[in-house]
Amino acid sequence: MPEEIQKHIDEIHTTPMGIDRIKQNLGLLCPDSDVVDWCKCLITDPEAFFTLKGKNWYVTSGKAVFTINKYSMTIITAKKIKIGK
Repeated sequence: MPEEIQKHIDEIHTTPMGIDRIKQNLGLLCPDSDVVDWCKCLITDPEAFFTLKGKNWYVTSGKAVFTINKYSMTIITAKKIKIGK
């Protein structure tokens, strides 16, 4: 995990719209309060892969890719990884 993410892991959050988007995109059924914690668990997984492009971190973990704004540490969205077609 990049030091920048590790240093600010407690600041990772999302907006109410972000919660809805993440839940819809990943098919999550958990309560709103658990969405960010669930995302953080995957983001901090030792197997997670991090890529910085411009102002966003892209974190691939499990079967999802998370987009996190590097300045505000806001989870913008998360999407399922599509394998094959």
